[in-house]
Amino acid sequence: MAFNIVLIEPEIPNNTGNIGRLALATGSTLHLVKPFGFELSDKRLKRAGLDYWQHLNVKIYENQELFFEQHQDKEMVFFSATAKQNHWEVNYKDDMFLVFGKESIGLPKTILIQNEKHSVKIPLFSEHIRSLNLANAVAISIYEGLRQIG
Repeated sequence: MAFNIVLIEPEIPNNTGNIGRLALATGSTLHLVKPFGFELSDKRLKRAGLDYWQHLNVKIYENQELFFEQHQDKEMVFFSATAKQNHWEVNYKDDMFLVFGKESIGLPKTILIQNEKHSVKIPLFSEHIRSLNLANAVAISIYEGLRQIG
């Protein structure tokens, strides 16, 4: 049982490194969609992933179009602070793609409009924040999926 973690245009190397470490710990595949806000050789990326990065199953795509073209037949869930449905309402399945946007603005509106029925949020209980840290959001979603799958 494993998931596919998809980061569309990630901007912060530390987040991507931590998510890579989480992917490896959960047996998930990490999909990174360019452009990135950093170089893959960035020492902060490697430090956050520690010495695990070499063992990670990571796939890199030149752009969103190529990613979606290659995986058009896959079941996907899109995470957004603006979605109406909560993440625990998803019926998580093995090999599901969990798609996250860049740290500064999230997923592009075009993706969210096209996938509104498959978009979910992690609920927030304070009006003083807009969203969670990306690495935290990925961790919450992955472990909810693992809990459901058992």
